[in-house]
Amino acid sequence: MLEDVKKKGKKINFTLVSLLHLLTFAVRKNRKKLLVMARVCQVTGKRPMVGNSVSHSNIKTKRRFLPNLQKKRFFFAEEDRWVFLKVSTDALRTINKNGLSTVIKQLRADGVKI
Repeated sequence: MLEDVKKKGKKINFTLVSLLHLLTFAVRKNRKKLLVMARVCQVTGKRPMVGNSVSHSNIKTKRRFLPNLQKKRFFFAEEDRWVFLKVSTDALRTINKNGLSTVIKQLRADGVKI
């Protein structure tokens, strides 16, 4: 950011307050990206969907369908430790069916740190 100001040939004296304003602007600009990533299932990859809320008079307004995420603690017997996962209820059924070790093996193959 500072390089952009120097390229334009303007002389600006940066004070501590002005630098804090620039930093808070940069954080606010990227806030939406950070909030979206929080609601993702670690196993299935489910994320919020966008759709319409339809009234009785057929007026459509945008809404979000959020996945049913649960913070769950699993005991991983192979490493003798507890593992915390943010999973959807569909992923809980997958873990019950296939087993925790196979699911974690697939996650690690995909590059997820657990």
